[in-house]
Amino acid sequence: MRRWQPRWVSRLGERLRLAPLGARLLVASLMLVIVLLPLAGIGLSYNFRQSATASFDSRLESQLNALLAGIQVDNVGQRLQLNRSLGDARFDRVYSGWYWQVSDGGDLTMTSRSLWDQRLPVPGHHEGVNIYEVSGPRDDALRMIERDLRLPGYRDVIHVALAGSTAELDHEVGRFERLLILSLATFGVLLLAGLALQMRWGLAPLRRMSANLRAVEEGESERLDTQLPVELKELALAMNGVLERDRRLIERGRAAAGNLAHALKTPVSVLKTLSERFPEAQRRPINTELTRIDDAVRHHLARASAAGGVAFSGRVAIGDAIAPVVQGLARLAERRGVRFDADIDPRAAARIDPQDIQELTGNLLENALRWASSRVSFTVSQVPQGVRLRIEDDGPGMTRAQGESALARGVRLDARGSGSGLGLSIVEDLMMLYGGTLRLERAALGGLAADVWLPASPVSAQAGSAAGRTSASD
Repeated sequence: MRRWQPRWVSRLGERLRLAPLGARLLVASLMLVIVLLPLAGIGLSYNFRQSATASFDSRLESQLNALLAGIQVDNVGQRLQLNRSLGDARFDRVYSGWYWQVSDGGDLTMTSRSLWDQRLPVPGHHEGVNIYEVSGPRDDALRMIERDLRLPGYRDVIHVALAGSTAELDHEVGRFERLLILSLATFGVLLLAGLALQMRWGLAPLRRMSANLRAVEEGESERLDTQLPVELKELALAMNGVLERDRRLIERGRAAAGNLAHALKTPVSVLKTLSERFPEAQRRPINTELTRIDDAVRHHLARASAAGGVAFSGRVAIGDAIAPVVQGLARLAERRGVRFDADIDPRAAARIDPQDIQELTGNLLENALRWASSRVSFTVSQVPQGVRLRIEDDGPGMTRAQGESALARGVRLDARGSGSGLGLSIVEDLMMLYGGTLRLERAALGGLAADVWLPASPVSAQAGSAAGRTSASD
């Protein structure tokens, strides 16, 4: 059973799965730094505190030993006295934080001047030297060392205690921790910067390979650069092999398509000639079927040619590519007495095979000239992310239902007209191959307007069939 997850968790997981390699590596490094550096800081801080505390305890023990060495019994063996100074003025300054005291049983016999009228707490009896955390005068935090001592000639066991304020220890540890935090933060930033530079340098061959792929896709290059690290060089060589095989297959397919066209042209011409011997009633359906065969072959050859053009064609200037078609159809319009206006933007360019743009333009202009009464308008303009071609005529036009029928392969709007009705269907197929759009709508001139948009860089055939699906509008 699938475990339920909040939607934002699923979206975050999807984004992380699709994140770029550089971002993934940087985030992983950041997480590692965020986890490891604090752990390292905690470990170093703990060890330093332990070391500083041990050093502090060593100082206390030295002071205690000096105190013990100075304690003696008077001549009558009744009183204790200190015969030397500990050499630390803090024991003489009231409430300085450093104190000592000597007691025998429950009575105090000697204290440092710094204690004034206060006393150090006396823990329970323990053997040997003991160190405690206690609260001293004015509730100061003290670290106290104490032990029992038996002096020769003295009747009781004496208890000696010496304490020092932990403020100095805490200040030293705090100073180290602040320096540690600053050092680790600086180290973390420098480490992340170094890792980012390392990843940028390490991923540079992948970026170069991606740029090479875009150049191949745009038709600016035929092969991938193989001057790459050994791990990517094998991949580039394999991809070059695939591209070369695809190129040979496409060229072979185009050659075979051309050979097929030439091979069918002669038999169709012969059959047309032979059909002239038949009576009119029999000759007409035969010629109709021969024309359908000729147009169907031309249609599928155009699709085969376009399939290769999508993969390897570069950017072409639309005006230069369609110039022969426009000039030929302009002469045809002149003979028919139709005014032909062409406005072609010289900057218009797109990635499309020149033969395909000629096929597309020729079919649409021929259709407009066939139905126009007196005028045909043709404009080519550069638009954001592509090129727009618009062909208008002042003919009878068509309704939305007729437009949809016109885009169906082999369907004609007027059975008495010439042609097989494949022209607009071929244009629609080319739009699907290149990811463009074709709209049939009412023209400002009163007839039909064919509006074509071609992307600057064509998408795949699958994407084109979805995103670039043609439509007919009112």
